[in-house]
This record gives sequence, C-alpha cells and structure tokens, in this order.
Amino acid sequence: MNWDAAGIDLGATSHFVAVPVDRDAPSVREFPAFTADLERLADWLAQCHIRTVAMESTGVYWIPLFELLESRGFEVLLVNAHHVKHVPGRKTDVLDCQWLQELHTFGLLRGAFRPEASMCVLRAYLRQRANLVRDAGMHLQHLQKALNQMNLHLHPVVSDLTGVTGMTIIRAILGGERDAQVLAQHRDRRCRQSAETIAKALQGHWREEHRFALRQAVELFDVDQQQIARCDEEIAQVLARLDPATDVDAPPPVRKHKADRNTPRIDDLREPLFRLAGVDLTRIDGLNPHSVLKILSEIGTDLSRWPSVKPFCAWLG
Repeated sequence: MNWDAAGIDLGATSHFVAVPVDRDAPSVREFPAFTADLERLADWLAQCHIRTVAMESTGVYWIPLFELLESRGFEVLLVNAHHVKHVPGRKTDVLDCQWLQELHTFGLLRGAFRPEASMCVLRAYLRQRANLVRDAGMHLQHLQKALNQMNLHLHPVVSDLTGVTGMTIIRAILGGERDAQVLAQHRDRRCRQSAETIAKALQGHWREEHRFALRQAVELFDVDQQQIARCDEEIAQVLARLDPATDVDAPPPVRKHKADRNTPRIDDLREPLFRLAGVDLTRIDGLNPHSVLKILSEIGTDLSRWPSVKPFCAWLG
C-alpha cells in the first residue's frame, strides 16, 4: 500500500495531478507544462506529503517533470500505458490521473526500468551519437547516388567511399578536377584496384546539378563527423566522472577487437569500462569495447532489477 501516492496524466501543454482526497481540496489540479509551473507542481506535492508518484510514459513530455521530481527526492514510477489500460475495473467517471493515483496506492503499477541518473547522462550522449551516425550514413547514400547519376563507378572499385582513396578523389572532383588519369593518381597504395581500373571508373558525365548534390552530401557528411567527434569528447568526460567500481588497472586483453568505423575515438576505451563495471566484459564472445559501452549506458551496472537471466532476456526482447 502506497498511502502517500499521486498520479499524473501528462500532456504536451499541461499535466493533471491527483493526490489523495484527504490531502487537499481540490485533490485534482491542472498545471501548465512551463518550468515555473512544474516547480509549483512539485511544491504542491510536497505540501500534500506525497512521497511516490506514478506517471505514464507519453512521448518525451515526461522527461522534464520526471527529472525535476527525482531531483526533489520523490520516488517516480514511469508506467507503461499499455499495462495501465489492461488493469480491470476502470471507472468511466474517473480521470486518468485519479485512476493512476488509485492503482499506485494499491501497488498495482510497475515502474519501467530506468538506469541511475549518471548512466542516463551517458545514455543521452550515446543516443545522440547514434542519431548522428545514422544521419551520416544517409548522407553517404546521397553521395553515392550523385556519383551514380554522373556514371562515376567509384564505389565498385573502392571498398570504402569514406576511406583515404574515396574521399581524396571525391574532394578533388569537387575542387574542379575532371581528368580521370589525374584523379586515379590519388589512389592510396593500400587500395587493391590499380590506377588504370580506377581511372576507367572515373570517366563519367559532369552535369552541374549532380555535382551540386554531391557537394552538399559531402558537406553534410563532414558536419556529422565533426559533431560525432564532439560527442566522443563529451562521452570521454562523462566516463571520467562516473564512480568506478574498482581502481585496479584492466588486465591485458585476451583477444584483439577490430574497431569498426563507428567506434568512439576514445583512447583505450576498454580501461574506463573495466573500472566502471569492475570486470572485463570484453572477454565475452561477440562484445567489443563499443558494444560494452552501449550496453552499460542502457542498463547501468546494477542488475538487481532482474532476479535472474530469464526476465532480463525477456526485458531485452
């Protein structure tokens, strides 16, 4: 039983809050979503001696209020709207916030998993980084489309357009070079294809509209790479601030992990991850430092919310 429970129905512009009827009159109030009004909402809950709050996870509207109430010391349950809808006994004359408050009072709501606040900071940076990586991939597709429209078959002869050979040739094209033989001289010595093959692939049509699309795709791709680098700097600073589980240096790796192109550019990423988790998770088959970083940012290091491996895997699914 949670006698000091409140329920909040979240909206884009306002939130409806219900407290027990014996705490204040009226027991249901509406607060706009502005920051000053959220502060008033938290003050009213404290005035009503509320200790725990239940709210539905609606879009992203819950995040500012959740973080504010959590910082004020309230226990906040983020509830799945699908679970609430399937609880029997709903009355038609009861507001959503009153129904949440009643269910929470009788302990019928289960809060969604959310890692500790420090991990949420790391998770936010990594999710933003993932968005940038996805945007960069989209701009890379636009780049390749522009090359195909000019009948420049660079992608089949160069394994990675973003590699040294590919980007050097593309930037030379944007610089005004049209001679295929001259462009082929930008071939890196590690490239498998010969300069003759690359020169043959670079004989195309130089229409202005396609070169314009190519230039914009390259510029947007470069911007994404700069923003990804800034995310890496922030992630490294967050990792340095997190409380370590151990001060022991990481043991030597049992295997070498091949870093993919999207791995954060952080020196010895495995070391801070070992200090954070207390164990070397890269010893698990299939997990490199980048994978471990993403997993820890999503679930943290406290797995006590799951009693065994079965509910943990069910939550993952």
